[in-house]
Amino acid sequence: QVQLVESGGGLVQAGGSLRLSCAASGRTFSSYVMGWFRQAPGKEREFVAAKRWNGGSTKYADSVKGRFTISRDSAKNTVYLQMNSLKPEDTAVYYCAADSKLFGLIATTAVAYDYWGQGTQVTVSS
Repeated sequence: QVQLVESGGGLVQAGGSLRLSCAASGRTFSSYVMGWFRQAPGKEREFVAAKRWNGGSTKYADSVKGRFTISRDSAKNTVYLQMNSLKPEDTAVYYCAADSKLFGLIATTAVAYDYWGQGTQVTVSS
């Protein structure tokens, strides 16, 4: 029903920047929550950032607040995660996800999201 494909990951020095993209296809609703999660080796998948497709609200994990920005381009059906001032602890596989609930607060748990991309690796060297 909904397909998500991430891109833009890579290797970057600490303090550098990357922009991740999530291209969405299939049936969507403008009120879907679009989120970014990440998972480091041996760690649980953790919430990074999310916003409703219509731009009504946003939420960031404390660990990335002020450094990362989530945005979307409706014409391109694409969600972005701009990552600045990257730290080695940001190293992880980053996943794009969609929560199909039309009401309520933005969820920060992975189980709340219905659709997932394949992930893209981000490695930050010290």
